[in-house]
Amino acid sequence: MSANIGFTHHGAVEGVTGSCHQLHFGDGRSLLVDCGLFQGEEGGEDALARHRIEFSLAGVQALVATHVHIDHIGRLPYLFAAGFDGPILCSEPSAKLLPLVIEDALKIGFTRDRQLIERFLERVEAHLIALPYGRWHTLIDDASRRVRVKLQRAGHILGSAYVEVDVLDKTISATPRQSQRVVFSGDLGAPYSPLLPAPRSPYRADVVVLESTYGDRLHEDRRHRRSRLKAALERALADGGTVLIPAFSIGRTQELLYELEGLIHEGAKRGERVGGRGWDALEIIVDSPLAARFTEVYRELAPFWDAEARRRVAHGRHPLDFDSLYTVNSHEEHERAVAYLAKTGRPAVVLAASGMAAGGRIVNYLKAMIGEPRHNVLFVGYQAEGTPGRAIQEYGPKGGWVELDGERFTIRAGVESLTGYSAHADRQDLVNFIRRMRHWPRQVRLVHGDADAKQALKEALLAEAKRHEWAMEVVIDRAAFD
Repeated sequence: MSANIGFTHHGAVEGVTGSCHQLHFGDGRSLLVDCGLFQGEEGGEDALARHRIEFSLAGVQALVATHVHIDHIGRLPYLFAAGFDGPILCSEPSAKLLPLVIEDALKIGFTRDRQLIERFLERVEAHLIALPYGRWHTLIDDASRRVRVKLQRAGHILGSAYVEVDVLDKTISATPRQSQRVVFSGDLGAPYSPLLPAPRSPYRADVVVLESTYGDRLHEDRRHRRSRLKAALERALADGGTVLIPAFSIGRTQELLYELEGLIHEGAKRGERVGGRGWDALEIIVDSPLAARFTEVYRELAPFWDAEARRRVAHGRHPLDFDSLYTVNSHEEHERAVAYLAKTGRPAVVLAASGMAAGGRIVNYLKAMIGEPRHNVLFVGYQAEGTPGRAIQEYGPKGGWVELDGERFTIRAGVESLTGYSAHADRQDLVNFIRRMRHWPRQVRLVHGDADAKQALKEALLAEAKRHEWAMEVVIDRAAFD
């Protein structure tokens, strides 16, 4: 790697949120990859101070958004406030979804003034440049440097991408001049995720900045996780209970709807009955106006779905818009839904934000139902340290309690975690991302993970390199210039 290329990390190095990485080209110019919010304990008590952009933006040529989760693009308002005025590069689906995420972030963290929000969104959209997957976009091409960017499918959520950055230093006299290839993984998805094609490794890389969220564990395969999801639904049918799924409005919600439609379709087709009820008795409730909007955009972006999902549509099925699916919009409807499900024996599945139960409508469902054994809380994604989701996940099976809105609630509901539905690749998937490159990197820099996850992934990568007799350095990155 050229000694002139360097990295600064402004988040997601001591934990898993706040992703923001800066690639320096060695001539005073640089590229930002993501600029996200910190969440859970990583956010600290003073969120404004934690999120303020205090690094220099001089020479920053562009921001690349790997995907539209809030921990990857939520600091965009702070970035503009600090003076950023460059292009925002993202995939074509992300360009459709990003304004919705930013609008929601503004309403929660900044203002509900419609005119201010509209003006900011207009500014964001004026800076967006939607890039097709798999094509080089030239960012710089002058006498000293040529820098190109290419996005590839990451399989994390719709529109997610990993970033290839090709840097050619024209001042080097060697012939032929060899460009340096840096890859930022963003968040990589697991293979066989519903709706999304699996990520394919790049042809080559000199350096890979690699996420490590699940670097210390392995996920269930799709068949096993699907059978466990079905078992949770069967308990709801038998007990007349509600399965509460804290889910982010984008990504997990739509993929779970896809899986739920498949299970309901198959159960009804076979005439299965559980506790005297058919599968058509199970209501699927999306209680999130934002999730409903995202789901609508997901439907519009069906050309970006994987082959299996497109086949369902071709056979007349509607995996994100089926008969037993209900959407709750207004706050009054939400209150009625909570009261109805808490008091009646109607079996149901509720998907509501936030994904870590740190706020949003899922909290009201938890407060009303977490003390009743006939209900279940089902986690399908990572629960950050310090969030109510992590507390329920950890203490629920022990009969413990969780604090919600300043009040303690004893956990009597069932608690289960399906890691197979995580949006993130597991340790083997991350190792495979490197192993399947035609030309392996000389250096892998681990970010976006807890200390144990990084260390476990580092050991796995080094073991793989040793087996292949490849000299590869694995660095556990820190929040400092290197």
